[in-house]
Amino acid sequence: MKKLSGFLLFLSCFLVGCETSQNVNTSPPVAVTSTPLSVGDRTFKTPLLVVTTVAPITNIVSNIAGERVKVQGIIPEGTDSHTFEPRPSDAEILAKANLIIVNGLSLEIPTQKLANSSKPKDTKIYQIGDETIAKKDWIFDFSFPQEKGDPNPHLWVNNKYAANYAKLAAKHLIELDPEGKDYYNTNLKNYLARLDDLDKVTRAVVASIPPQNRKLLTYHDSWAYWARDYGFTVIGAIQPSDFNEPSAQDIAKLLDQINQTGVPAIFGSEVYPSKISERIAKEAKVKLANTSDDALPGEGSANAMENSNPQHTYVGMMADNLKILAENLGGNPQLVAQLNTANVVGPTAKNNQ
Repeated sequence: MKKLSGFLLFLSCFLVGCETSQNVNTSPPVAVTSTPLSVGDRTFKTPLLVVTTVAPITNIVSNIAGERVKVQGIIPEGTDSHTFEPRPSDAEILAKANLIIVNGLSLEIPTQKLANSSKPKDTKIYQIGDETIAKKDWIFDFSFPQEKGDPNPHLWVNNKYAANYAKLAAKHLIELDPEGKDYYNTNLKNYLARLDDLDKVTRAVVASIPPQNRKLLTYHDSWAYWARDYGFTVIGAIQPSDFNEPSAQDIAKLLDQINQTGVPAIFGSEVYPSKISERIAKEAKVKLANTSDDALPGEGSANAMENSNPQHTYVGMMADNLKILAENLGGNPQLVAQLNTANVVGPTAKNNQ
């Protein structure tokens, strides 16, 4: 009997060893919470959850988080982030969050209020926009006038600020999950290289546009920080500060600006479809094209680990914008073709070489 027991023990160890050798997991270990999850009579540790807001931020953060952490965006793509009202199901997601990363600068006030009331006591909320820019560098403009107190919050459209968002994501992920430090820093290094390429291509595209055409009139006023760094002038915005449609008086002023500046094109928004943009372009006899500041191109997920479309990324969104600007302002859109828009982690990472 002892011999039989010994043989069975040896056989069990041999089989377990064989199974392990056939299923080696070379992926980085998933970070887990210290709070166990009970299912029936079994207990598991659950993956860490980071909740974000708009799609570009979700994509940037998930490029750093990779496989160690689940990243979930609250605000659906193509939704007005300024007026978005979170759903009851969002409170359930926020209640499970181990870390919450928002833009801040008063962009997502309803979502932040819900996050503060729903999140676990120890879960931190970081406003990475407020961490990125000092008040002296805030921009107030057509849609965000100084008398209302809130600056233009669209920092991520500027490549330099997007890079800082990535650095802050790495910093806060390491605070949450110190064991993943090397993994997060490697992803950060690769992603910053991708953003450096984006910056170089942006400067080349801008240089290809005649100086007299480096002017922007957009529907939603989201290009202010990009324009300041890349040598463009924002001459106006169609959407007023109350986010309603412009009045007849507003439209008359915009038409005067277009005529005075001689811009060859104005730019609508994929997120804010408006017949007013078409009317203004027709009356001013200029071209109209749509750009995007928070809707990623094509079908896919803002989470890099769930996205198999190499264009459905923050870099892909900016590449599309550059191409549209060049096509309509007299520049060279072919310069954009050299950009690798894929994520540095996830299903599209194989396209990175």
